[in-house]
Amino acid sequence: MFLESHTNSNERRGWIEVICGSMFSGKTEELIRRMKRAEFAQQKVEIFKPSIDTRYSDEEVISHNKNSIRSTPVPSSSNILLLADGVEVIGIDEAQFFDEGLVDVCVQLANKGSRVIIAGLDMDFSGKPFGVMPKLMAVAEYVTKVHAICVKCGSLAQFSHRKNLDEKIVMLGETDSYEPLCRVCFNKTQEK
Repeated sequence: MFLESHTNSNERRGWIEVICGSMFSGKTEELIRRMKRAEFAQQKVEIFKPSIDTRYSDEEVISHNKNSIRSTPVPSSSNILLLADGVEVIGIDEAQFFDEGLVDVCVQLANKGSRVIIAGLDMDFSGKPFGVMPKLMAVAEYVTKVHAICVKCGSLAQFSHRKNLDEKIVMLGETDSYEPLCRVCFNKTQEK
């Protein structure tokens, strides 16, 4: 029996990449790096972020190290599908803040031939899976987990510990509100 490839060499192949980890682990830094490499390769790129994320800038994605790239703030995942038509490389920052529809949007974009690069927190401040991130990791071809350094003991940190007692799941903040902790140090904070 003869098997032949039906792959058209002009057909774009898409996929999904997820960059996840705690706060201060370099997720956004890695997203920006990948997007700038795609720009350098003269690919058509677009990066999106949730419109609620205005910590550093309304229209830029900015890492804690102050690296930045132009972005389009959107109120919901459905806007990404509308605005990303014909884009080769699509970046999505702070994915944990998007609605459940983001998973389907990313799958549709990848199926149309786009490379979709997503960055987001994999766990909330209480150490539980955050928003749509577990589903995005499940459908992704590539998952990169990055780690911060525990501010208490210097081990690898995977938890974003909230320093105050606010119980809201979504609370934007930086080092004044959050600190990266390893499992041992995080568990000690939960015993109190």
